[in-house]
Amino acid sequence: MTPEEEWGMQLVRHLASAGIAPAEALEITGDALAEAAAAGADPRVMYGPAVAYAGTVAQAVRSAAATAPLPRMRGPVVLRLRGVSKSYRRRQVLKNVHLSLHAGEVAAIVGANGSGKSTLLNICAGLTRATSGTVERTARIGYAPQQDGVAPLLTPTEHFRLFGAVHRMGHKKAVAIGTGLASRLGWRPREDVVASHLSGGTQQKLNVVLSELNRPELILLDEPYQGFDQGSYVDFWDQVFRWRDGGAGILVVTHMLHDLDRVDHVLELRPAEES
Repeated sequence: MTPEEEWGMQLVRHLASAGIAPAEALEITGDALAEAAAAGADPRVMYGPAVAYAGTVAQAVRSAAATAPLPRMRGPVVLRLRGVSKSYRRRQVLKNVHLSLHAGEVAAIVGANGSGKSTLLNICAGLTRATSGTVERTARIGYAPQQDGVAPLLTPTEHFRLFGAVHRMGHKKAVAIGTGLASRLGWRPREDVVASHLSGGTQQKLNVVLSELNRPELILLDEPYQGFDQGSYVDFWDQVFRWRDGGAGILVVTHMLHDLDRVDHVLELRPAEES
């Protein structure tokens, strides 16, 4: 048995001891192992000891069950996809995708590898053109790609200033906002460290902060929590729902299926040849 498999067995056992139903414990464990494998990380490092992670998850499950969601007013549509398809030469990646996302809503994109999740997010961001269909979106958007979203030779503060200038924001205001958003993810940027010297998880935190720097109406997130530890992962989802409560529309690509009961829409993509 590998150390990862042993950690998974311990997690199932501790979740059951904490009162989680066996089927749900197996699902949570499978999601955690799959997420760690996708990130190329050891689950013992990514999530910490199985007993501690089980306690965190069990508490979150109990809190979700005990707290009835308050009614929320939906705002205007910030993203509408009608019949969006995408092909590269003879290979079809997306086929006939539909979605309407309002301000104050969270939509999750799920699907197997190769189902076109990142391609769809790039289309929503305007970085890739759909082969057919229509895309309507609000003008003010934020985007956190899965990778390659930061300039390696700039410090986080320099990123805040640069992105702030793009949004016609003064340097002091941009740095203050960026630093405040970083603190919500449990991160304090240092002045003397360039992005290439940050860990992968911290680079992703920088991506997330930059996506919200201009208080966008639509936020697009492509699995930005890769490399986060468990505490940062929880902070990330807390931040997503703060954005929603603040009136933004959020579209997030995720593999973590046990988070989906908290979102407003789930868009499941399948490889186009299976559609």
